[in-house]
Amino acid sequence: MKLSYAGIQDRRAWEEAGVRLPSFDWKAMRAETEEHPTWVHFGAGNIFRGFIARLQQPLLEQGLVKGGIIAADTFDFDIMDQIYAPHDSMTLMVSLKPDGSMEREVVASIAEGLRAGRAYPQDLEKLRTIFRAPSLQMVSFTITEKGYALADLAGRFLPAVEADFADGPSRCSHAMCLVCALLLERYRAGAAPVAMVSMDNCSHNGEKLRAGILTVAEQWRKREYVDEGFVAWVSDETRVSFPWSMIDKITPRPNPSVEAQLIEDGLEGISPFVTSKNTYIAAFVNAEKPQYLVIENLFPNGRPPLDEAGVIFTDRETVNKVEKMKVCTCLNPLHTCLAVYGCLLGYTSIAAEMKDEELSSFISIMSHTEGMPVVVEPGIIRPEDFLNEVLTVRFPNPFMPDTPQRIATDTSQKLPIRFGETLK
Repeated sequence: MKLSYAGIQDRRAWEEAGVRLPSFDWKAMRAETEEHPTWVHFGAGNIFRGFIARLQQPLLEQGLVKGGIIAADTFDFDIMDQIYAPHDSMTLMVSLKPDGSMEREVVASIAEGLRAGRAYPQDLEKLRTIFRAPSLQMVSFTITEKGYALADLAGRFLPAVEADFADGPSRCSHAMCLVCALLLERYRAGAAPVAMVSMDNCSHNGEKLRAGILTVAEQWRKREYVDEGFVAWVSDETRVSFPWSMIDKITPRPNPSVEAQLIEDGLEGISPFVTSKNTYIAAFVNAEKPQYLVIENLFPNGRPPLDEAGVIFTDRETVNKVEKMKVCTCLNPLHTCLAVYGCLLGYTSIAAEMKDEELSSFISIMSHTEGMPVVVEPGIIRPEDFLNEVLTVRFPNPFMPDTPQRIATDTSQKLPIRFGETLK
């Protein structure tokens, strides 16, 4: 069995292997997306393929939407060439349950993948066409916090960014500059409204995205590449909005044991590999089942009914409270604690650490005794329920191949945020 449109036509073989297949008309979805694009996503990696893209699938199956998502990547083009193209932009999603069972599903809601880089003029021109379309409602992002950075620690613009400022919208390469150039296309084509939705796992993500885009726009205005009208348009959140969001789902690197099981069940061409940009990726995504996405409801051109797929839409203050609850008390500080001590003690699994009575007691005291008395109460998710799921379901899941070594990266940057609020 091969993961592609042609490959899934033998539905019986897939269903006998325990894989759920999409029930909507894939070709009709692609044609509708081409004609009336509504959603572009930048950052084509695992969290997008295994969570965000999957949200659109039930909407397609229920007839609540007709079009899919256009995926784009500004950084790692190997993903498009070696994962998206050979598999018709489909993903095999593997949900790892605490009892050792797997739920498998072919996610086919991505209409196509595009390489957003100067070396790929055809793909860039297609993105320009999409951004000109009045039907476009939202542009979302999972490009990591580094993708928004325009300056170094001393506040100096990065050399590549300086070059983009000098060369202007037609010859840029940094993600923020490329996106700003695409917004310029939309402005010149009639200035239809649009929502720019960061879904990256960082504090005040919408604010970071907006600051990056506005900085680029202002620098181009100074150099007379754009006019005051463009800067005013992209600054007006009734026309170009930058909703805040909180996302939570653990999607670790593809695991060899999952790969072995899939091969045993008859799947071909799904083995993981490492791209030239050091991305660990495969045709399948393995992840935990629990997931949360809370988004500020600020969409000036409408939006897909993602609330029907479990997304919570609310106001900015509530999004901020949910993010603080997770990042400052109920998940991230506990993850960092386990990661640091796990590395020191030689653990290679978060689940194995949870069997260590001292470590599990440590994070229980940290959360219940120190964190919960000062937790930010968001009102839409009970901190007690969220924390209980983390401690009893998510972290102890022995079939989640998540390592303290992965989580321990950049710890020095994480400490002030993850522990600072409780300490204060």
